[in-house]
Amino acid sequence: MSEQFNYTSVLAPYMRSLIELKVSAGISAQRMKWILKEFDDYAMSEGLADPHVTQAFIAGWRKTRVADCDRTIYAKYSVWHQLTTLMSRRGCPCFIPKLPVTPKADFTPYIFTESQMTDIFAACDAYRLYDVRMGTSLMAMPALLRMLYGTGVRISEALSVVNEDVHLEQGYIHLRKTKNGTERIVPVSESLRSVLQEYESYRNRIPVAGIDAAKRLFFVKADGTSFHANAVYQFFRKILDQCGIPFRGNHHGPRVHDLRHTFAVHSLVQMDCNGIDLYTGLPILSACLGHHSLSSTERYVRLTLAMYPELEKLCSPINAFVYPKLCKAYDDNDRLCQTT
Repeated sequence: MSEQFNYTSVLAPYMRSLIELKVSAGISAQRMKWILKEFDDYAMSEGLADPHVTQAFIAGWRKTRVADCDRTIYAKYSVWHQLTTLMSRRGCPCFIPKLPVTPKADFTPYIFTESQMTDIFAACDAYRLYDVRMGTSLMAMPALLRMLYGTGVRISEALSVVNEDVHLEQGYIHLRKTKNGTERIVPVSESLRSVLQEYESYRNRIPVAGIDAAKRLFFVKADGTSFHANAVYQFFRKILDQCGIPFRGNHHGPRVHDLRHTFAVHSLVQMDCNGIDLYTGLPILSACLGHHSLSSTERYVRLTLAMYPELEKLCSPINAFVYPKLCKAYDDNDRLCQTT
């Protein structure tokens, strides 16, 4: 385990065991590692000598988390619940806290129109540097943004793709490092394949040894090195300004992640145009987005019908029974607000 997750408190052995269980199940547990590090630091600061977590101990920790939002507190209590359950099952009785009330989703995604997407891509293609900087990621941006919109992948998933996982001739990309820890295949359209092939041809001209090696990242800067998602966020803000799309801020977007939401809604609209019932195509979209349940994807249908009410008349009448209008669920992966 890396030094940043070097747990040193009396709870450390159980923390490492919990992480090992998650990793063995194919889950990266990156967020859990950070949360456990917070617990470990608190245990050290309190001088916890015995591996017994009491109700008073957790209550004391809770008082230190005044700046955490409801979603964050829910996630941390979930880790407390898992950790104390594991400890209790291994002969170390602990107080197992109940999970708080599931926080309500208060986020509404920004869905770009087709004309806005056209403007974004045009501005992206026309963007130029004012000086020569080999550390720029501009070369990859036109292809990267098109991939985000054309496949619905998350930015972290796109930036983790390596050359051997890109199969453009076969029309798909293999995602190995995903948020949910489950590998998946995403299809690539003809137009997106042409864009990615063009990017790849220019990228391979970079005078860096092994730039096209199987294990090298597919999206790189002009010097052949990797770049962080923050570079994409900053570039996207500039493009929004050029396109006259106001940035509302305070988690109201538009954000890079809204390209994923836009992909889902536009895909459902396209399905309808091709004569596919929205709910019939739901499992297809769910698999492409990497959702573990249809309930997460179903909210996109509600959002689509809210934006395009004329489509609801074309849905099969049985869907009103199978998928009722009122479905209060919370998608922790995408924090998508549902329309009721």
